[in-house]
Amino acid sequence: MIRVDIVNLVYTTINWISDVHSSPGTPSSVSCCRPEIAALPAYNAGLASDAVKERYGLDSIAKLGSNENPHGAPPQVREALAGLFDKLALYPEAEPRLRARLATYLDEPMQTLILGNGSEQLIRMIMQAVISPGDRVVTVLPSFGLHILNAVAMGGVVDAVPVTETCEFDLEALCAAVSRPTRILILSNPSNPVGCMMTEAQLETLISACPPDCLIVIDEAYREYAARTAHYPDARRVLRRQSRPWIVLGTFSKAWGLAGLRIGWALSDTPALIAALEAVRDPFNTNIVAQLAALAALEGESHMRESVAATVRARNVLKAGIEAMGLDVAPSSGNFLFVRLPCPAAPVAEALLRHGVIVKPWKEPGFTDRIRVSIGLDEENMRFTQALRAILAEPPALEELP
Repeated sequence: MIRVDIVNLVYTTINWISDVHSSPGTPSSVSCCRPEIAALPAYNAGLASDAVKERYGLDSIAKLGSNENPHGAPPQVREALAGLFDKLALYPEAEPRLRARLATYLDEPMQTLILGNGSEQLIRMIMQAVISPGDRVVTVLPSFGLHILNAVAMGGVVDAVPVTETCEFDLEALCAAVSRPTRILILSNPSNPVGCMMTEAQLETLISACPPDCLIVIDEAYREYAARTAHYPDARRVLRRQSRPWIVLGTFSKAWGLAGLRIGWALSDTPALIAALEAVRDPFNTNIVAQLAALAALEGESHMRESVAATVRARNVLKAGIEAMGLDVAPSSGNFLFVRLPCPAAPVAEALLRHGVIVKPWKEPGFTDRIRVSIGLDEENMRFTQALRAILAEPPALEELP
């Protein structure tokens, strides 16, 4: 069970900054802040390529730590953003055309959709609209940290269920967790950072175990990649076959190549939920550049599908290459791999930086020997495997960390 008084310990294990120091002006030292906020660590957004180049004197970087699309956005986006300068002084559309176009693309009524400044903002909005102090939220571990962070920020109590030893969803433990009063069940399918996928039958079993008033939130940030895996479920179809309230999240950040513009969506056929999210939504919460880029991206669906197919092929090649080193790799339906090392992950990730490769080490108990590596271009993936092989030949000691 994760509670506010131990939240710092928990977050250091899910890739949040672990050495948060109190200083004048920070939330932890300001008495007017709510205790839930004072306890929260800063979010680890990952390393920037330029900062790593400067730090190690490198000319190039393989940035494989943030699950970005190395093939970029569809070419239609470049055309749509040309000449945008004259529009920057104007507010974005309050009722974006994107909402209508996205509804058509998803084959859903427009009133079931709400846009956000990335799915991160939508997760915060959900917790802000639904969670009261003491409410239980059930998720998985390891997980996308904001599923936990935003719940705790609202005073929620998070029950995070670890994956199995083979890095699969622990369906039995999850069903046991939601058998108690639960305000929200939230999980990514496929999981981030592990990559495991819940099938339709498993999803139905888990939902059926939830209380009747439990809100089911399925985060499908990696849906476009997982859709190429056999038996990946249509979450909307499963959710519509039952009576509990639900939300499905999507994003333009991953397969669509728009991570830098921060735009995502939430979908629910419960009008009261959409109304509640609208009530806590910031005015003009999606900017004009993101709106236009997302509209254009939807016209470049073929580019998106080609880049997803290339990434899935590269993922399979990279997985085989890593396993050839004798390492365990969790099955993945995303654009990343979760790799178990024969030594602590943090010093290996630091050593990889010296080779110009950015990955993400995991820090939670039970997973401190894991790294998550995003799938890049072929030459980037090769750079990673060559560097990792060289590093593991002489594993770095913990004391080598800066």
